[in-house]
Amino acid sequence: MEKLKVVIENKQKTVKVPTGLRLLMRRCCHAVLEMERFPFCAEVDISLVDNEQIRTINREHRKIDASTDVLSFPLGENGQYDTNPATGAKMLGDIVLSIEQAMEQAKNFGHPLQREVGYLTVHSMLHLLGYDHVNGGIEAVRMREKEERVMSQIGFPRGGSYVLG
Repeated sequence: MEKLKVVIENKQKTVKVPTGLRLLMRRCCHAVLEMERFPFCAEVDISLVDNEQIRTINREHRKIDASTDVLSFPLGENGQYDTNPATGAKMLGDIVLSIEQAMEQAKNFGHPLQREVGYLTVHSMLHLLGYDHVNGGIEAVRMREKEERVMSQIGFPRGGSYVLG
């Protein structure tokens, strides 16, 4: 994999972002691109927001009036990406992650915030690369397998269930 630029912007004041979380998110982005053997320089923008901010974005872009954990806005389609004329890098898209929702989910699943944010970052990166799980089936299974492969690689192997009991 070539060079990757990950711009992370904290746009919320609800949750103090723990030290090392931004580095983890960058590691996750790198790991996904390495796994996928992405052959180009790339750029990804990540915005950390709170539940109300992600609810507004979800309502505006998906017509769903509810907060969610993460939203992905791919800039490419079928492996074709816009190129930043200044750098020559492929612009993969934007990730919007509710750090507030990630904290709630980490607590509910009984794992650290770092694992939850790592998972959400990996999940979104796969969306930016064209993977989808919405229709279920083999595509969803393939996406989950790739998520778990990257999570294990970065030190967060699956240790429990993602289903609330």
